[in-house]
Amino acid sequence: MDNLKDVQNEKDERGILLKKVGIKNFYYPIKVFDQRKGHQYTIAKIDLSVDLRHDLRGTHMSRFVEVLNEIDVIRPENLERILQKVKTKLKAESSHIKLIFPYFIWKKAPISQMESPNKIECIIEAELFKDLEMIVGVKVPIHTLCPCSKEISEFGAHNQRAIANIEVKSKKLIWFEDLVEIAESSASAPIYSLLKRPDEKFITEMAYNNPKFVEDVVRDIAFVLDKDKRIEWYRVEVISFESIHNHEAFACVEKGWLKNDNGVNT
Repeated sequence: MDNLKDVQNEKDERGILLKKVGIKNFYYPIKVFDQRKGHQYTIAKIDLSVDLRHDLRGTHMSRFVEVLNEIDVIRPENLERILQKVKTKLKAESSHIKLIFPYFIWKKAPISQMESPNKIECIIEAELFKDLEMIVGVKVPIHTLCPCSKEISEFGAHNQRAIANIEVKSKKLIWFEDLVEIAESSASAPIYSLLKRPDEKFITEMAYNNPKFVEDVVRDIAFVLDKDKRIEWYRVEVISFESIHNHEAFACVEKGWLKNDNGVNT
């Protein structure tokens, strides 16, 4: 086996440094912290990569999986250890990991108090150059009811499911549950897996009395994030799967994308 030619280590004469090379869409079982139960097990879709020197033809893809085999519970210090190890193994200057995974939050229905799991999607993205940079995000199903439809109709209003995407960089720990609470409280109403008739009545009337455009939801989420001293940067996007239109509606804001006289979003 030692005599096999190492093609990846051949010299490359084109002189082009590559920002990222590695593995993508690799599914792997992980353990993540759970605010209520301590931790939960799930399966993550993982991208793991490094930069590639201008004079090397390729990287060693098997070494990425070897490093992932050492992964433990997902937390910043463990991700930094993984990223440092893959940098060292592949003699790289920077390394990057992205994990996307389902996460379950148990919620009680508003009237019946019956409990059921709500699935959200979580995102963790980390990069190690000299220091660790990390983004944490969630994709939360929410309920929106159109203010315009309510205003112009004699009765009823069109309403639909939407997705609130929140990504943040923070100085201190931000629980997934914290971001979910911000998304749900900014919507016309939250989404539940299990609702009995009294719960459905409550949620239907709650949404009707709390109409929101996607623009409203995005601004309400951003307003809360702006006041949180832990958060250094955020990106918020809400996508509404319109019930009476043949398109989706969306709105997006990112902290720092524009400076104005009032200092908003700076």
